[in-house]
Amino acid sequence: MINYTIGEFAAILGVTPDTLRLYEKQGIIKPRIDDKNNYRYYNDFDARSLLMSRWYRSMRISLQDVTLLTKNSSVEDIINKVQETQDKLEDEIKKSIMLLNKIKELNYEFKEIKSTLNQCTLKKIPGVYRLKQTNGNMLLNDDSLRSLVSAWMNTLPYAYYSYRIDYKKILSKENYLELNWGLAINEDEIDKTGLKIDHNIQYIKPQTCISAVILATDDEYMMKDSLAQMIDYVKKNNYSISGDIIGKIILTEIIEGEKKSYLETNIPI
Repeated sequence: MINYTIGEFAAILGVTPDTLRLYEKQGIIKPRIDDKNNYRYYNDFDARSLLMSRWYRSMRISLQDVTLLTKNSSVEDIINKVQETQDKLEDEIKKSIMLLNKIKELNYEFKEIKSTLNQCTLKKIPGVYRLKQTNGNMLLNDDSLRSLVSAWMNTLPYAYYSYRIDYKKILSKENYLELNWGLAINEDEIDKTGLKIDHNIQYIKPQTCISAVILATDDEYMMKDSLAQMIDYVKKNNYSISGDIIGKIILTEIIEGEKKSYLETNIPI
């Protein structure tokens, strides 16, 4: 049987010497070590072990599991590990397809944003679960919210940053509108996230709204004037406001240091 140096063996099999060292460390291959010069020599049996290991790795089986499969494994062990890898890959593909569809939806929304700016439409919005995170612009420092916020942040981009305005403020004479902010997820997407809903989560029922995209600067308050066109539309069509105004940030444009946010705004009627 022919013995090969580490350089020769690596070149023949199309791997690097570092890969050979790693596989030796895992016990997958066991080269003969010359006591005189400490050189490593590999043979054809090492090639078979290495190629089988690389074959398993090509199926995204972890190196740790590959080590077990190459040392002591029955047909049943191999089948179970491959099945486990198949199930994991199918789950990853499912999540990737969901994410791709969400990105397509968002990209369409972005492309339409300027053409729909300040255009009022009648819209049926789905139910919304919402985690309130601020009073005005001040973050809520509440221990009970911290673990929830972490879980909700992991649901992006299905979650989005939403705002809510007390409808009584719209009816008042004040021109400054204070918003409270928080993460939100539409009811029809909650199953995609695996989130648990508890008493800390607000629920906003499905409702018919006057909806429009408005442009807002990065100020502490929203001016009532920015909703003037929508409020005029409500009055012109003899509607009445039936609840708090809710909306979301679609995207924020930053040009020469100036921030402008495109906000979807929904006025329940």
